[in-house]
Parts: sequence; C-alpha cells; structure tokens
Amino acid sequence: MTDSSRQSPLALARRRALRAGRKLMGTVRTDAPTRHELVGPPDLWAEKRRFQFEFLTSQGLASEHRLLDIGCGALRGGIPLIEYLQSGHYVGVEARAEVLEEGRKELAESGLEHKRPLLVNASDPAQIQVDAPFDFAWAFSVLIHMPDEVVQAYLGFVAGALADGGRFYANVGLGERPEGEWQGFPVVARPRESYQRWAASCGLSVTDVGTLGALGHRMGRGEEMMMLCFTQAPPVTGPLD
Repeated sequence: MTDSSRQSPLALARRRALRAGRKLMGTVRTDAPTRHELVGPPDLWAEKRRFQFEFLTSQGLASEHRLLDIGCGALRGGIPLIEYLQSGHYVGVEARAEVLEEGRKELAESGLEHKRPLLVNASDPAQIQVDAPFDFAWAFSVLIHMPDEVVQAYLGFVAGALADGGRFYANVGLGERPEGEWQGFPVVARPRESYQRWAASCGLSVTDVGTLGALGHRMGRGEEMMMLCFTQAPPVTGPLD
C-alpha cells in the first residue's frame, strides 16, 4: 500500500491544493510592469508573492479555510492563495479601484475566475459585507499605510469577522520615526503599545511572531518590520461578587 492510499481524502486534497498554489507562487507576467509597480518594486513581485504564500501556509492555512486579504492590491499575493483555497474562500479588499481592476485582470490571465474569489473595493471596513467568518485574516505591508483611525476600524471589523480560533497576521513598523509617504499613502511606524491598546479595545490580544527578515523575507527592504498575530482574547474570569 502506498503512502498516498493510506492518507485521508482531506489530506490528499490539501496536498494537491498546496502543490497547485506553489506552482503559481513564482509566476510573473513580464509584460505587466505597470501592474507590478502599483504594489511595490516590480523586481520584488515574485519574491513577495512567494513570501506571502509560504508564510500563511506555514502558519496552518489549509485549503478549506476562509481567508480575508486586507489590501489585496493587484493580487500579487492573492493569486497562489486563490489557487490553493477552495472556491469562494478568498476575500480580497482594496481601497484603490484602479488597482483592484488590475487584480481582476491578473485573476483572468491566471485562469482562476472559476475559483470565485470575492474582490471588494472599499476604503472603510463598514462597506464590507461577509456571509461567513474567516479562519485567517492577512494584511501584508498594509497597516503601515493606514491612519490610526482606519487601523482601529479594521481591528474592530476583524474582531467581529474571525471564526473561533481565527488569526489575523499583519506586519508593522514599530517605534517612533518621522512619517513617510508612498504613492499618496502615509508610511507610519507606531509604538507596540498602540496596537496592544487598540486590540484590547476590540477584544483581541496581540503577540509578536518575528521580524520579516527572521521569517524569510530577505529582500533588503522592510526586513526589520515585525509580524504581529491578533487573536480573540480569552475571557476574563474571576470571583463573582
């Protein structure tokens, strides 16, 4: 009896999905430099796609899970994730309509429209309508471009949208330094205490996962950013009065 025949149907499906996602992980359309520039340096498109897929699957993202991708852009990271996940299990949110339109083109060119991802153009999480909770939420190099009030609004949204045991991963710049700018968006570093305070106000707890460099993001830029994991905080228990 082979190893494959001894595995459960679910395990086999996960392995097939993982292989399919990895196949698209390094796919780059050389004739789409403008699309690549919309979400960062074009020469890092493939590597940042690879990092997102490998990080999330290493953290336990399975093909049957539901994923919320905040700031999905032109689907640089989304394409292999859409291929990997079951149909309808990927929801991407992007504030820039023209960038999301490029994502739709990337989806069509990758032959993945049949996976039925939900792509939402929204700058305010109050505009997002979802019909089921998410096992994972993801914001790759996104919170650093949001004003404080928008970060707080998204934390509140995610707190209400996560399934029991769900996790929200986001990389951030920690500390105090002058605010920068990228394509009209701010580039903000904040004290860790800000994220802790905002998370607690939404019933979330936050822990450090590691710097991007330590996690395999070795591209010379942003390696010092910290990956945070937000989870539902355990209920406070104590003696009854």
